[in-house]
Amino acid sequence: MTYEAADGSELPLLVFEPAEGTRLTVGIVLFHGGALRTGSADELAPHCRQLASRGIFTVSAGYRLLGRGAVSIDDCVTDVRRAVEHFRRLAALRGLETSCLASGGSSAGAHLALVAAMTVAGEPVPAPEPAIAAVVALNPAALDLLAFSPELQRSIEQQAGIAAGRAIEFSLIEFVRPGNPPILIHHGTDDDVEPIEHVRRFRDAMVQAGNDCTLLEYEHAEHAFHYPGNSGYFDDVIDATTWFLLDRIAAN
Repeated sequence: MTYEAADGSELPLLVFEPAEGTRLTVGIVLFHGGALRTGSADELAPHCRQLASRGIFTVSAGYRLLGRGAVSIDDCVTDVRRAVEHFRRLAALRGLETSCLASGGSSAGAHLALVAAMTVAGEPVPAPEPAIAAVVALNPAALDLLAFSPELQRSIEQQAGIAAGRAIEFSLIEFVRPGNPPILIHHGTDDDVEPIEHVRRFRDAMVQAGNDCTLLEYEHAEHAFHYPGNSGYFDDVIDATTWFLLDRIAAN
């Protein structure tokens, strides 16, 4: 399927349906990685197929990339918000309420999903009522941008299409407040894109705020470890995600 971006272009939605006759209790929409400049919805198809085979309504969505329709990260976030809304409509047609819907993704896609879930559209302030019930983040990026040196922050701003001095508006730890949606994070201890120390600090901030945040650490795993064949962790990631969605989100 497709959905309409803010500029009127059509973006892909790959829909993965559980077996006919399955009673749906939860759904998730995922966003691919690629540093906002590369990647496609197809990249998370293996994850989606496995989740759908376990009874989870699953969608993989594309978004405009920098240099390919998106001028800045703001365009990417806008697309993700629109994809989530379209996903919610598809889920409603299948009898799923918002309280049973999650979002997530890999690397930059996980960051976009978290920004959309934790902030108000068009404003760098925490969302009082998240539009999604939970987030599954596969080696997320940019959890604590201000932990990097000023030089590296500027480099990240340039790479991610963030205007100079606006890094704080996309540093997710700044938006941790009581009432953030539950988050499951899969992260490798040898990730060279987002250091594990940053992820642990984000997890601790979430827990201290009274939120549900689970960090699963994969020893010696590097960035993008969760794909089939990369490190042997694919099945573990799918198992843990299934448990999180079915036993912790749908059950509540």
